[in-house]
Amino acid sequence: MLFSHLIRELSLPFRLCGDTNTATEVTHISNDSRQTHKDSLFVCIRGAISDGHDYATAAYANGCRLFVAARPLPLPPDATVLITENTREALHLLSAALYGHPSEQLRVVGITGTKGKTTTALMIAHILNSCGISAGYIGSNGVSYGSYHFHTVNTTPESCDIQRYLRDMVREGVRVCVMEVSSQALKLERVHGVRFDTCVFTNLSPDHISAHEHPDFEDYMACKAKLFRDYPHEHLIYNADDPLAEDVVGASRAHALRFALHHPAEFTADRLSLMREEGKLGLTFRLFTAACEQTVTLPFPGAFSVCNALAAVAVCTVFGLNVPQIAKALETVSVSGRFEVISLDSGVTFVIDYAHNGISLRSALETLRQYRPNRLICLFGSVGGRTQMRRAELGRVAAELADLCIITSDNPDNEPPMNIIRDISAQFAGSSCPYLEIPDREEAIRHALAIAAPGDIVLLAGKGHERYQLIAGKYVPFCERDIIAAEVLRRALSTI
Repeated sequence: MLFSHLIRELSLPFRLCGDTNTATEVTHISNDSRQTHKDSLFVCIRGAISDGHDYATAAYANGCRLFVAARPLPLPPDATVLITENTREALHLLSAALYGHPSEQLRVVGITGTKGKTTTALMIAHILNSCGISAGYIGSNGVSYGSYHFHTVNTTPESCDIQRYLRDMVREGVRVCVMEVSSQALKLERVHGVRFDTCVFTNLSPDHISAHEHPDFEDYMACKAKLFRDYPHEHLIYNADDPLAEDVVGASRAHALRFALHHPAEFTADRLSLMREEGKLGLTFRLFTAACEQTVTLPFPGAFSVCNALAAVAVCTVFGLNVPQIAKALETVSVSGRFEVISLDSGVTFVIDYAHNGISLRSALETLRQYRPNRLICLFGSVGGRTQMRRAELGRVAAELADLCIITSDNPDNEPPMNIIRDISAQFAGSSCPYLEIPDREEAIRHALAIAAPGDIVLLAGKGHERYQLIAGKYVPFCERDIIAAEVLRRALSTI
């Protein structure tokens, strides 16, 4: 699309500087200078830590000659700079226009809440695909549609990336996109320009409160509520058990369906029964709707998994599926890094989960305790630079509920890992729970494999789906399931 045609859809005041010839072809928009090329439009965004205006010269060096900025840029005269006050809004307006407003050509499900977004979203996508409705996914576990899968840094990508992914999904015949919508995405307007069909609220508890995220819980909750207040949608699905649900979704004017375990709702469940067989941890329950009653088998443990499933069932009925179809599809659902069970021939069960704060770790450990392990071993750490309050919560919960803890690194970034570990281990004072401090997470996992005995359950908490560690500002390849597999293989070969 010509830049001149693109800026016609920019409903913001602006002026042009530098080369004012706008008859230039644009095929790509980005706020990341590293991704720019000669046909790109680079939009300068001020972030919490860095300012995109400082990287305009890097984009120019990559061949980019079109820029959107909030102030003049120190670029050669052949660069065209569109100056407008709100560059973040310009980014989503221009992206939606360039990629043809793709959210109007498929149905988008937006899911927000503190816990359960990833599992619920992937449950929905799995059910829809299993039942013949082509569905894509955008969230913590990347971007998936058809045979394509891409890694993403943020739970909810930047608006230019979202619009491009949606465009590509439309081209591939995808009919529904299920998207996790984080509080930061709502705060930073990353989903502006997306037309939602259905919005889902899972639950709310304190999280992501820090100098670089949300200053307090009130701001965190207000950002979650934006999805239901600022984005028109046809259908609303929400958790009637959550005491803050009405405060979060109250501004919605959509047709509402509720799910709950303990309050009146259109989708409820009871008769939860644990299932541990053939190395699997799961459960069964009875699902109740106005139309039917259905037994459901889930390959996930925990009552919270039932809540996620109820939300998924409610969404899928909106798309015309019946409950028996949905129940059958749920039997085969799997989610990488969300209560991902790895059972070893030795009789030891490893569980990889993203639990990274006190509430989610408590839920995970209490759930695993119900399966009566010989020992419940918890391996965990916390990220660097921004989680001082979270470290204390994690330490207290682990000391209370585990039989043995291995305190290690998560994503330490530029903070010395032992500083983080000491903040956590300080919470074990007076506790009877023994613990080890092993800063290298791979070494910690290998040690867990060495000491685990038949009947033990080992929870690897915090990393979940991530396939990297953030160390000193660099993303270092790291995958817990690969480490387990490699160590098991090494030991098997050593016995030959």
